[in-house]
Order: sequence, then C-alpha cells, then structure tokens
Amino acid sequence: MTMPVGTVKVAEDSDFRRFKEVCDGNEGWKLEVDKQRTKVWTKTNDLSDFNMVKIRTEFDDLPASVMYDVIHDPLYRKTWDHTMLEGCEICVINPNNDIGYYAIKCPPPLKNRDFVTQRSWLDTGNEKVIFNHSVNHAKRPVKKGMIRGISFLTGYLIRHINDHSCQLTYVTQSDPKGNLPAWAINKLTRIMAPKVINRIYKAAKNYGTWKQKNRPEYKPWLFPEQMMSELPRYDPADIEEFDMAASSDSLEETGEMQEGDVKDDDL
Repeated sequence: MTMPVGTVKVAEDSDFRRFKEVCDGNEGWKLEVDKQRTKVWTKTNDLSDFNMVKIRTEFDDLPASVMYDVIHDPLYRKTWDHTMLEGCEICVINPNNDIGYYAIKCPPPLKNRDFVTQRSWLDTGNEKVIFNHSVNHAKRPVKKGMIRGISFLTGYLIRHINDHSCQLTYVTQSDPKGNLPAWAINKLTRIMAPKVINRIYKAAKNYGTWKQKNRPEYKPWLFPEQMMSELPRYDPADIEEFDMAASSDSLEETGEMQEGDVKDDDL
C-alpha cells in the first residue's frame, strides 16, 4: 500500500516507486487469466476478504500518451464508462494530486457504490502512473441508499514501448463493502477484467476524434494551470476521520442473488 486510507498528503517519489513495485511484483500472485496478451492475477491480503486484482496487457496500436489521456479525461469517461453514475473532482491539492468522487451503478439486487479518493499521478515520459486511495471529504458525505466502498490502492502503470504501442498494468486493492457473495467476486475476476481492458481499448481508439470536438485544449493532467484555475483548493478542515466500518446507513442488500441474475453486460 502506498498511502494509508484516510490520509491526505502529496504523493512522493517513494509512493510512486512502491506502486510500481506492486505492479511488477510476483510474490503471492495467482495467475487467473492468460488470454490474448492479457493476464489477470489475484492475491489475498490482510486488509480485506476481497482479493487484490492485477491486470496487464499490451496494445500494439496505442501510444502511451493516448492511454494516459483517456484514463485521465473525466469528460470523455462519461461517454464510455457505462457503469458511472457520477464523477467529478472535488478539490485540487497540488498540480499532481486531487480529491474526487466516483459513483458506480450496480445491477439489482445490489446497491450502487461510491468512492471518495485522493488521486496522484506522475508522467516521467516512458512511464506514466496514476493511483488513488480512499479519504473522507465533507462535501461528499455518505448518501442514503448508496454504499461507500473503500479503495486501499487502485491505479494504472502505463509504459512506453514505442511510438505506437504501450503496456498497461492495472492494480486494485479495494472493498466494495455491503454483502457481495464469493462467487460474484470470482466472476468479476474471470469475466470483468478482460472486458474492462477491451472497453478501455475501444475508448482509446476513438479518443482523438472525440477530443478534437470537445475542448481539445483542455488537459489539466498535462497543463496543471487549467486545473488550478478551475477547481477549489484543498482545505484540510474538510477532511474527516475515516471509519472503516461505516459505509452507509443501511448496509444490507436484500434479496437472494443468484449467478444467473447477473449478465455479463452488468459487470
């Protein structure tokens, strides 16, 4: 883990280095999927009953810079991430760190989830890193009927291969809270991971055309003055103590969920 849940601080070189070590490490990881350049591993951990998940793939027709833009761009995400109910930046900490909100649509009988996270990023040219962890912010309290999930560590490592190709590694160590049965997590691992990679790939292939028509000059992850001028500044007084147990006023998800109830598209 890079930074403890609930802690807000500017990410340092050591935090980015530790995240890359998680991405590249082999110890304790179990290979679950190895198909068409995409590998998926899982790993048990002491923070949650839910396994860590790591996905790695290579794209021979996508430069690292485009993949970096696609993952960052909040306006574009609304066009391709069909599970997103809402996403926004709450405040800016510095040119490479912000705090944001993300709400996810879940298939019945599950309740929708949301997350408040500090996000940190770094572009060194050949390597581009984005990762987050959960914090509490006064402007985004827990909503009734929504379950607040926890991201212990979630992020992307994008490596330049050549001018036309890149390697993408995605890692998540999170707890969606609520009552998710074990088979659901197993199915998410087997089915969702490669599908998410394919969805990101398709989005990236269409990004250039879309961006030309939608604020082509707006890339605050590359030009921090844009972010600094549009977002509220971080106020430490807005950060509340993080309660690992409290995710909503009603954690129970009613109804007996069967595997056949969840379609691949829902995932």
